[in-house]
Amino acid sequence: MSVEGEGLEAGKRVLELTNPLALAGISSIFFITTYFSDYIIVPAKCKGQVVRALEDRGFQFEKGAEAYVNPAARHDRNRSSTSSFGYISPSPPQPTTIDELQTRTLALLERHGILPKVDDEIRLLQCAGRRNDSDGSPADEMALQVGLTKCFLYQPHFLSLTLTESEAASLLLDRRLIPNFEPNNVLLGNKEDFLVPIMLDLQPLPLDATGIVCGVAGKLAGSLTDSPLSTAIDISYLSTARTGTVMVKENDLDQAMDALRTEARSDAK
Repeated sequence: MSVEGEGLEAGKRVLELTNPLALAGISSIFFITTYFSDYIIVPAKCKGQVVRALEDRGFQFEKGAEAYVNPAARHDRNRSSTSSFGYISPSPPQPTTIDELQTRTLALLERHGILPKVDDEIRLLQCAGRRNDSDGSPADEMALQVGLTKCFLYQPHFLSLTLTESEAASLLLDRRLIPNFEPNNVLLGNKEDFLVPIMLDLQPLPLDATGIVCGVAGKLAGSLTDSPLSTAIDISYLSTARTGTVMVKENDLDQAMDALRTEARSDAK
């Protein structure tokens, strides 16, 4: 499901999207922040439950955008709407507040020995290819394909590629791979604005674990009502089969790591 969060920073979008799904007890959620949009990947059997949870939060499906759109500050968060899809009641017990959800999630990570890790050599560029249109050049797409081929040949330390029917290719790229796309300037994005990936190895968790994205994002980006940090951190998130990756700006790295480690120590006591 593609979701647009116009008017919200990336970190707040992660929270707006994952909070209602986590409280609804929906597990096995994959979340992807791309250059253009946010994507939620959920089990097909939970589609109705996810749609209901998003609509209850104020998200509306816009056919023109082929995505769920949250009018941000313009919507009434207490409004509820019906859905054409069925609703599946979550299995109790479930957290009833965001604070409880965040506390339980981070305690779960601690019990399974899951600690945040950073590779000091990896810095990521969030960027996108140039989509061919009436003013575009097919050469741009060819140059992008050639650049990606070069990247794969050298077994990159970090490379994420998202392809959809409606948008141009979106990439999270180790900065050391940028020369593979030069000098054609086929990438959209600020080439000097890098992100640092904080990785969480989620393999030890049970398959039905819920609230992982929401719990981690809430600790860093702040809840919708109150931030646990002096300054909320803007984050992006990438789910893979084995790992949850939180991406923060370089100047926010120390604060983010301190927040996650402090929570882990306090939960262990």
